[in-house]
Amino acid sequence: MKAISSFIYHKILGWKLIGDFSAETVKKCVVVVVPHTSWHDFYIGLLIRQLAGIKISFLGKKELFKWPMGWYLTKVGGIALDRTPGQNKVEAIAELFKKRDELRLTIAPEGTRKKVSEWKTGFYHIAQKAAVPIIMVTFDFGKKQNVISKPFYPTNDINKDLKLMYSFFKGVKGKVAKYSFDVDD
Repeated sequence: MKAISSFIYHKILGWKLIGDFSAETVKKCVVVVVPHTSWHDFYIGLLIRQLAGIKISFLGKKELFKWPMGWYLTKVGGIALDRTPGQNKVEAIAELFKKRDELRLTIAPEGTRKKVSEWKTGFYHIAQKAAVPIIMVTFDFGKKQNVISKPFYPTNDINKDLKLMYSFFKGVKGKVAKYSFDVDD
């Protein structure tokens, strides 16, 4: 599968992968992918996973996990999330890290595929609560590349950390460019 994924990713689609997940050292982390502007992000993510040779999971609303789609989503790393109001989702997701020996959880901090001016911060609080690093991954359709950052741990200064993360994604264009997350200077 890795050879087929590499052929599709590099030769057919013409993409480039910069950086890696250091599978031996980072068994638990929150993977932040930006920008999330299209359903095309899903198959790019699956290809990256195959190229990296590691399991990377993602959250999806529990309604998507009904047969037959649920079987497939679970097979490719999906974790059903109950989005009923009134629950502490940060706590529940952080608990997943404690229950597993290995969990790399992808989250799109924009929370939608539409244009946003700031991110939802649940991913940050999940990483803090679970005491796991954050790894950033660009989905740059403009340059046809995915850049993977080195892992970093939240410093408890969310404004400083968000500024650092926003700068990592500066100039990155999503599949639907007008919905890309823009960083203001």
